[in-house]
Amino acid sequence: MFGLPLEPPRAQDGAPCAICSHGCRIPVDGVGYCGLPAGDRTRAAVSWYFGALPTNCVASVACPGGTGAGYPRYALRPGPEHGHKNLAVFYEACSFDCLYCQNWQYRVRKDAEAASPEAVVEAVDRRTTCINFFGGDPAPQIPHALAVAELALAANRGRILRICWETNGTLACELVDRMVESALVSGGVIKFDLKAWDDGVHRALTGASNSTTLANFARVAARVRERPEVPLLVASTTLVPGYVDQREVAGISAFIANLGRGIPYSLLAFHPSCLLDDLPITSWAHMERCVEAAQAAGLTTVHIGNRHMLQPGDYGDWSTAGV
Repeated sequence: MFGLPLEPPRAQDGAPCAICSHGCRIPVDGVGYCGLPAGDRTRAAVSWYFGALPTNCVASVACPGGTGAGYPRYALRPGPEHGHKNLAVFYEACSFDCLYCQNWQYRVRKDAEAASPEAVVEAVDRRTTCINFFGGDPAPQIPHALAVAELALAANRGRILRICWETNGTLACELVDRMVESALVSGGVIKFDLKAWDDGVHRALTGASNSTTLANFARVAARVRERPEVPLLVASTTLVPGYVDQREVAGISAFIANLGRGIPYSLLAFHPSCLLDDLPITSWAHMERCVEAAQAAGLTTVHIGNRHMLQPGDYGDWSTAGV
């Protein structure tokens, strides 16, 4: 559909890429699984815009910009930072190939220009109190994102500027550590999208295993106690009808609870998109079953995200038959 490799390329004479877990060897004049060519990643296919605080970010339930958590060190006030804004930085590549991608339109753009880290940093003004890297996913272009974070923090010393991340977690572990450092020091939050527990379901939905995602989630979870006043780590799962049900959520929740029962977990309504545009929107009954499963697994901070999308009723027997 998008002209991308169906599998991570393994060209014998290709350029190795060590950024994510796919381990692509990118052929000459070719691209990796994420759609990017080999070479310099200090410039990126990226766009950015401002959003008013508090934002609709999934991690807003923990973010100082929406809750005042960590005031006065990490927040301007003990409540929402009305009148200030978030710089949302959208990376136009992804290490997954999700059938239900909510932002798939970027894959068909032909006018994206490669931007330097300095160009993004120049957008930060005095009313900007957080930068959120998302996409796509920042993972394939993480050298650029880390450069933006480090330059922005250096240029804004002495004031609040939180660095936040939304990712599928497929980065090399040393890059995850740098991502954590930028979030920890600034009061930022890292949100992992845990799409499914069963590896087969995960591969069916995303084209990739969830093993690296889970390993990196555990790696970040081991550091949450370093900054208890603001949650470092948040997880989310989209409840895809017929695929991600209470059994999937129970497995994910038990995994999270084993790492920290208080790690915030947001369950999100699915909206038909991309190649799964023939499925229904998540129902309230589906959501309620999954909330109960997450709580039964031991999690103490379970949230319902985008609840305005949830539909009344249920889908019938097929939704819980493992279809």
